[in-house]
Amino acid sequence: MLKANSRKKKIFVLDTSVILYNHNALRSFEDNDVAIPITVLEELDDFKKGNDTINFEAREFIRIMDKLSNRSTLTKWISLGMPKGGKFKVVMNEQSELNAVKIFGENKPDHRILNAALIMMSENPDKKVTLVTKDINLRLKAKSLNIPAEDFETGKIKDVDSLYAGKTLIEGVEKHIIDMIYTDGSCPPDYLGIKNPIPNHYFIVKNGKTSALTFYNPTTERIEKIEKHSCYKITPRNAEQVFAFHAILNPEVKLVTLQGIAGTGKTLLALAGALEQKRNFKQIYLARPVVPLSNKDIGYLPGDIKSKLNPYMEPLWDNLKFIQNQYNEKDKEYKVIADAVENEKLVITPLAYIRGRSISNVCFIVDEAQNLTPHEVKTIITRAGENTKIIFTGDIYQIDTPYLDAQSNGLSYLIDKIKKHPIYAHIRLEKGERSELANLANELL
Repeated sequence: MLKANSRKKKIFVLDTSVILYNHNALRSFEDNDVAIPITVLEELDDFKKGNDTINFEAREFIRIMDKLSNRSTLTKWISLGMPKGGKFKVVMNEQSELNAVKIFGENKPDHRILNAALIMMSENPDKKVTLVTKDINLRLKAKSLNIPAEDFETGKIKDVDSLYAGKTLIEGVEKHIIDMIYTDGSCPPDYLGIKNPIPNHYFIVKNGKTSALTFYNPTTERIEKIEKHSCYKITPRNAEQVFAFHAILNPEVKLVTLQGIAGTGKTLLALAGALEQKRNFKQIYLARPVVPLSNKDIGYLPGDIKSKLNPYMEPLWDNLKFIQNQYNEKDKEYKVIADAVENEKLVITPLAYIRGRSISNVCFIVDEAQNLTPHEVKTIITRAGENTKIIFTGDIYQIDTPYLDAQSNGLSYLIDKIKKHPIYAHIRLEKGERSELANLANELL
């Protein structure tokens, strides 16, 4: 890669989607310049009210621009205040000679943003101008007008197919080593040919039909045998689910991620494991991001805010009811769960309602984490206080947010970046256990 001072500077034109993905996007382009179309500011004005994450991103970006501009006019290049340099400005003129509004036959914000990029290209022929957007369709429209267009790469995983799985199958292990694991409960990593093991990585050790479920304990620096445990009558049905329960119940692990397709039991395992150790925490929070089909859909639903949000929280209540129904209504455990909900020891809530709260002494489960941005995931984790455990669950291939994908969502980013830390554990759940019908759908449809 060329040094910053030995290449031509570029101008990046930012779309609204980039800012709603990461409010700090202005500072992500090294020493290059950044242009903000006036239409983007208009769109941010529409997004600034509300409690959803995109509303917070919009407000924070506006504050950053206000602080950087100070008393300067935004129509002139203003320093971004970074050591490497770089400036930004607002593009007021969106009436280019090659007019995207006329070409596409509609005066949409996207088309005015395209015009702003065209203006920057005509005014700066000596620089490469690139439109940066999370909107795939806008990138296609830009390229049809010969405007270079790119996705916002910050926080994006390059090869999602090789994303850390958290487990390894080791076959052909000598029988006496497996016997040692069963007899002594552990063995040195080199006995299994393991070099530089990742903390809390899981191993299925096999010799023919004989096998052992193990993990690398970073404290003892040994491969240790794992026992199968049930939590609130939820019994793991495969090795991956045994590993998941182990990670959730391990007091040395403060951050857990469970990734897998629908029906693999991610949310159910997380909730059952949290209930099993509820005495260790003041509260259990089970939250998920609310992702409506558009930013106005919730408002059109009938009833008060609780009624509007209930449909989004229903899958979480379904998992809790499933655990509770493992018991008779007269059983102690059934009443314990009911009392925990009534006394708010167990809280099921939209993720936006957690914002600003202290999450000390809490087991915090974040469901559908694939719908979060890397910045949102970081924000959640940095709020963790003493004696807090955070469990993220999700399917990186089932994303409901239009500007995220398998490579750019917060769950993928977290798994990729933090996999070697001793207080972190991850397991990819691959085997569906919901039903034979659900498995058939996942495999063939």
